[in-house]
Amino acid sequence: MDIPRPEYPRPQFVRPDWLCLNGEWQFEIDNGDSGLERGPERSLLERELSARISVPFCPESSLSGVGNVDFMEAVWYRRTVTIPADWAGLTVILHFQAVDYDATVWANGVEVVRHRGGFTPFAANLSGIAEAGRPLTIIVRARDPRGIVKPRGKQSDRYGNYGCLYTRTTGIWQTVWLEPVPETHLRRPRITPDLAGSRFRLEQPISGRRRGYRVRATLRDDAGVICQAEAPADADFTPMLDLPIPAERRRLWEPGRPYLYDLDLELLDAAGQVVDRAVSYAGLRSVTIDGKAILINGRPVFQRLVLDQGFYPDGILTAPSDEALRHDIELSLAAGFNGARLHQKVFEERFLYHADRLGYLVWGEFPDWGCAGQGFIEDHQQPVVSYVTQWLEAIERDYSHPAIVGWCALNETSQPLTDRISVLDDTTRAMFLAAKALDTTRPVLDASGYSHRVPESDVYDSHDYEQNVAAFAQRHGRGQAEVYLNPAFDGRPISIPYRGQPYFVSEFGGTWWNPTWNPEAPAAGSAQTASREASWGYGERPAALEEFYARFEGLCRTLLDNPAMFGYCYTQLTDVYQEQNGIYTFDRRAKFDLARLRAVQSAPAAIEEE
Repeated sequence: MDIPRPEYPRPQFVRPDWLCLNGEWQFEIDNGDSGLERGPERSLLERELSARISVPFCPESSLSGVGNVDFMEAVWYRRTVTIPADWAGLTVILHFQAVDYDATVWANGVEVVRHRGGFTPFAANLSGIAEAGRPLTIIVRARDPRGIVKPRGKQSDRYGNYGCLYTRTTGIWQTVWLEPVPETHLRRPRITPDLAGSRFRLEQPISGRRRGYRVRATLRDDAGVICQAEAPADADFTPMLDLPIPAERRRLWEPGRPYLYDLDLELLDAAGQVVDRAVSYAGLRSVTIDGKAILINGRPVFQRLVLDQGFYPDGILTAPSDEALRHDIELSLAAGFNGARLHQKVFEERFLYHADRLGYLVWGEFPDWGCAGQGFIEDHQQPVVSYVTQWLEAIERDYSHPAIVGWCALNETSQPLTDRISVLDDTTRAMFLAAKALDTTRPVLDASGYSHRVPESDVYDSHDYEQNVAAFAQRHGRGQAEVYLNPAFDGRPISIPYRGQPYFVSEFGGTWWNPTWNPEAPAAGSAQTASREASWGYGERPAALEEFYARFEGLCRTLLDNPAMFGYCYTQLTDVYQEQNGIYTFDRRAKFDLARLRAVQSAPAAIEEE
């Protein structure tokens, strides 16, 4: 039987031996979240489960084989696997790339890990539990209750989809896998490019201390070994290595022209024998700020970003295949964009792998849309301490990917500036400082759109879905006001003043267009009319296709021609359910002449001309 999503799930830290656990699992919905409270004969921890599901697809999706889109307080999974015999003497690690929202895992009846957060990976060390050649029974309880305060991105808080909220994801939605490692082993490294110093700086943590152990890193390009470095594994808490690149071997990772170096990582024992090894890759590039410009490798690159929400009709948050992840980037490039805001979702790491290889710029984001302060009318989500925890997990996972050129924790937060103590203010500042502490190499935006609360934010932005090109140009055109002031609430400002940072309109466009109906002559009462009324976009629908092209060109050229802008982000790459304002349909069919869209965006931007 074919295994769904069989590709290696952690492509920037690869070991040769692993076991993919995707495929059929036992499954049961526990709407009362009472699975542990029942008697032994009925406990979901003690018995076989009644249904089946295809992991890694969530039970709401059609690809899972379940297709239940109602609320599920808790769901349970069960699977028994046999540990490979040739893993004898090794420690087995059980990995979950993402489980939404609160997960507890048992292995052979022993609780091995708990994790809260629906978008980030976690693992369990099965030392003393998993034995080579013997069966291992894994049980997972995933709780996703309605009443709990949690970051959920664009997942609907009602039974059905509405507005820009979509079908929920519950339980396992990314790959589950096993990995054998020695007792003392390499952990995931942090790779920092240093373009000015023509080197990579490598932080290589290990799982424990062994006297006399050493770590070794070997950097390669197409011609072979460039350099090799070693460091004691027992001298510092985290071994640090420098990997210099001579001028004649220096090749840059650039948008559209990426170069990736290969990196071999080894752990050696006191006798010099390799006890653990993994392979990785790295891109040499820099991100800096010069006035209002953001420079990539020392030169201004206008960031023509598209909003990508990463939803799929059959997999919801999970791409149906690895090819689908790459294809979405190719669709964006074909329309003339050079990057994306990865919106309201921590994307599968395989997406970043493809972005690294295609030279595609991305901004990492946390899924918390509409996080509001006390008393604000649109109270979608509320900030809690777990926001910061999960944000740190996301940055730590993705730190070494060269495609990521910026971080943004919060999106469209809303609360007036007052003297009242605000949890939202504390959360915004905490997430900003956490990103700056964990990553000193990339700009950080405190919150995208609406409510900016951190004076030292590296970047400032606004969201503006004005469809009238002339009115849009009055706010954002060359020679006009440099920034469009974000909204007020009851006449009170919700943002601190703009302080001259690099600025971009990070959401605009969103023009409503559905090519399956004729906007000039809809038949009253027809299925076409019903479909049209169930969908939405921003502003009035264009009367004809040419009007869409005129809007697209006018809006984009307004921003491209303004040297005060370092980029923009157009909404959006694809339609998502009822939100039909994408460049492509939800099933990834082109709605427009891509050559025309690409030509609009291919003209030089003012910031690149100066």
